[in-house]
Amino acid sequence: MSRLFPWFSALVLVAGIVAFTIVQFGTNTAKPLTTSGAPPRPVQVVKSEKSVAVPKEARLVAGRFILTAVQRKHLERAWPLVTDGIRQGQTHKQWMTGNIAVVPYPVDEVKYAPMKIDFSYPDEAMIEVALLPKKGASVRGLLFQMDLVKRHGKWLVNAWTPRSMPPVPSGSENSGGG
Repeated sequence: MSRLFPWFSALVLVAGIVAFTIVQFGTNTAKPLTTSGAPPRPVQVVKSEKSVAVPKEARLVAGRFILTAVQRKHLERAWPLVTDGIRQGQTHKQWMTGNIAVVPYPVDEVKYAPMKIDFSYPDEAMIEVALLPKKGASVRGLLFQMDLVKRHGKWLVNAWTPRSMPPVPSGSENSGGG
């Protein structure tokens, strides 16, 4: 080991000299940044859309969507209420099977479904909907987030996601106890 130490020290010294030389006298041929003489462009300020109340039509679409697609009832009525974002390339026939990209929930009615508005603009609204399960359902109340968009003069549901995760069943098949 003592015989290798001078060679290792010399290697480190050479590497240091090479690094120093590159840093001090580098081969950067790029032109230095200089002003072109042109006046600077003004910063563009993007105005956000004006917030508006969620229109009655959008609220009706939200309720119909919950009573159809979310409950998996009368799916033919849900089809015209959604965008391609929810359809995800499905045909009408595939949609009618009920195997759709909408998180289901056993809600009985939407008489009492409080909504919180995250934002609402003339052509888009994001709302949170609190749903309670129908009597006898083995799930708890959940919050869902719904994105509504106005396309060609009609309000449509563009996204439907749970804000809290549905509980995992705790039956004997999941307990690991055999």
